[in-house]
Amino acid sequence: MSGNGDQRPMTGAALVVGAGIAGIQTALELAESGFKVYLADSSPAIGGVMAMLDKTFPTNDCSMCILAPKLVGTGRHPNIELLNCAELLELKGEPGNFIARIRQRPRYVLLEKCTGCLDCTKVCPVRVPDEYNQRLSERGAIYKRFAQAIPNAVAIDKGERRAPCRLACPAGVNAQAYIALTRARRFKEGYLKVRERLPFVGICGRVCHHPCEQECNRQQVDGEPPVAIRTIKRFLADYAASQGGVPYPAPAAEREERIAVIGAGPAGLTCALDLRLKGYQVTVFEAADQPGGMMRWGIPAYRLPRNVLDQEIKDILDTGIELKLNTPVRTTAELQELRNQGYRAVFVALGAQRSRTLNIPGMELEGVLHGIEFLRQVNRGEAPAVGRRVVVIGGGNVAVDVAMCARRAGAEEVTMVCLEQREEMPAHEWEIEEALAEGIKIMPGWGPAAIRGENGRVKGLETVECVRVFDEQRRFNPAFNPAHTGFVSADTVILAIGQQVAAEGFEGIERGPGGTFRVDPVTLEVSGLEGVFAGGDLVSGPASVIEAVQAGHEAAISIDRFIRGEDLRAGRPEPKPEKAKVEDSAAYR
Repeated sequence: MSGNGDQRPMTGAALVVGAGIAGIQTALELAESGFKVYLADSSPAIGGVMAMLDKTFPTNDCSMCILAPKLVGTGRHPNIELLNCAELLELKGEPGNFIARIRQRPRYVLLEKCTGCLDCTKVCPVRVPDEYNQRLSERGAIYKRFAQAIPNAVAIDKGERRAPCRLACPAGVNAQAYIALTRARRFKEGYLKVRERLPFVGICGRVCHHPCEQECNRQQVDGEPPVAIRTIKRFLADYAASQGGVPYPAPAAEREERIAVIGAGPAGLTCALDLRLKGYQVTVFEAADQPGGMMRWGIPAYRLPRNVLDQEIKDILDTGIELKLNTPVRTTAELQELRNQGYRAVFVALGAQRSRTLNIPGMELEGVLHGIEFLRQVNRGEAPAVGRRVVVIGGGNVAVDVAMCARRAGAEEVTMVCLEQREEMPAHEWEIEEALAEGIKIMPGWGPAAIRGENGRVKGLETVECVRVFDEQRRFNPAFNPAHTGFVSADTVILAIGQQVAAEGFEGIERGPGGTFRVDPVTLEVSGLEGVFAGGDLVSGPASVIEAVQAGHEAAISIDRFIRGEDLRAGRPEPKPEKAKVEDSAAYR
């Protein structure tokens, strides 16, 4: 600005990198000369180191008394544009004709809306050392660098990498956020943070295989075991239930489009909820007499109490979702009929609810059961008589559940026979340890050769030593030693060697291993059937609740875009962020 208050015409542009006192003074003088000035600094506020000083050298004057007028002048000058949180990546050209490439980190706060009231800093649950005060005190993750900061707005410093626990979660649940809220005793907010991505908070708080904990880097920080992330989730769900629950919000606006969801398991219910909250009219068709899918029929009640399951499903249905029980949809023609009835889109999420079988002698004997069907009977309260001795074939999580249910059904001796060696068993280690603690015997490295019987009734299992489960290409290709055999006496033999899809009526749909549907891996569209999508175990094969939830989310995104006429692939899949490392957080510890 000129001395008489007239603004001089701009004669060019200049970039000043670094907004300390030297950069500020340079920017002011250039701006006064009529230049357009871009003042770039890596900090969310200008001022540099001088803003951190109490006195200046050599005059011993108050640092802020000298700096503050220059801060205000810089922030208000019409010829100066501030580029905070900025990094100069490239400078090319020649004097008078430079081209600079600058990268700005997000500050996660809208400058035009922030008033600098600092209310957000008072409620932020995350505390980190305050660099402005030489790390002698703490500040919130959202903060204003100092009282006189320009711009007069708060900011959030985030690393470019993402917490490993969050990356490990198939549904993308923000673990570090709800842990921080729990630490601050803001339990309702923590619960709602989990529920943003996971409608089954209490369910997964009990049955999730918690891959987040396997990636937790606490061991590298203080040598302690991982944070009990799943247990925190369970606590938050139990707290919310003790307070009467937290209903879902009503849709912002109702839409007239109708959507059909086939299957009331975790994938189907998640998709239905997402679409309902967007205002769509959603109907869920379920073949069974109760909703829940494999959460109800495949997980024993001792692991997942039915009151928890029922309440979380009820919360979802209470948003206005219509549920039709005892209404199977089992053919391609029935899918087309739903479209003809006015359903704009259909999501098929039938799950994998049939046990795999074995081609060995004795399968026809009385007393031979299949794992999934056995669990379904147990969960209906109709557990069959299993006798005193039970042999379970299989080494996975379902086999462990079957073995423990057989024990609870009255069996005195329960033996698990599996191909894998102990350290190779596919069941989670903690489930194996629980089974051993209940007296269940495990015979690793043995395969079933034949089921022997007498008078049409099971008498035991003939076994053969398994010397290899996978070949050199890591394909399932077991090899046995016929010279080394054994026999295990049993009144009941239960096969728990995996699950497969039961969807023979869906003709014309391309299939994958185990009868799974082949769909577009990004959009989940079923080829040749417009408006039909599929996901969950029906596509992936047997997986976990949390993986089914993610499939439901993705299906809801695709269906919403399909109905709106938008590009189903735009921005999908999102680039996976790099995993944060312990050393990245050194500045915050």
